[in-house]
Amino acid sequence: MNEFSIVCRILGSLFYRQPQDPVLTPLLTLIKEGKLAQQWPLEQDALLARLQKGGDLPAIAADFQALFDSQEGSVSPLRSSYEPDADDEEIRTFLHQRGMPPDDGAVGHFGRLLLAASWLEDQAQEDETAAQIVLFDKYLLPWSDRFLGKVESHAATAFYRTLAIVCREALAAMREELGESEAEGDSEAEA
Repeated sequence: MNEFSIVCRILGSLFYRQPQDPVLTPLLTLIKEGKLAQQWPLEQDALLARLQKGGDLPAIAADFQALFDSQEGSVSPLRSSYEPDADDEEIRTFLHQRGMPPDDGAVGHFGRLLLAASWLEDQAQEDETAAQIVLFDKYLLPWSDRFLGKVESHAATAFYRTLAIVCREALAAMREELGESEAEGDSEAEA
């Protein structure tokens, strides 16, 4: 698993899974102990230190519920809430065409889209960069700033406010990396 995949998987998991989910325990432990920064490929040490300070599990679990609860949450993590013409079936088809196993969940969920980007990277298909660019440019980036802005303004904990900032910067860095990979691929194809 490379750095791009790790960043997408970590961020996707933190937005998709409830903090008390046992799958997140090792990750939240790394954050709480300040050890995530040692493995984090982006220059975000100050933000990761802020994330560490805001890592009280009961508080972030309550905040997650208040933010993202499907019935009463203040911030929808679903693409369809930001793009009225959004079609989850289109995303599902796109991912299925690239070999991703079918899933009945909300594929238009912000966290799930990041997890899908990680999956695409891990599969290392010949057109992986092109597929990731489509995922980012068509299904994730057009609404991510609005979503992350709402998370920042509605979060009760420093954890989710900081996570929104970390994610915004990481998305920009990853999209830039995809652009560089695409340019390298184009140069190699011309040679």
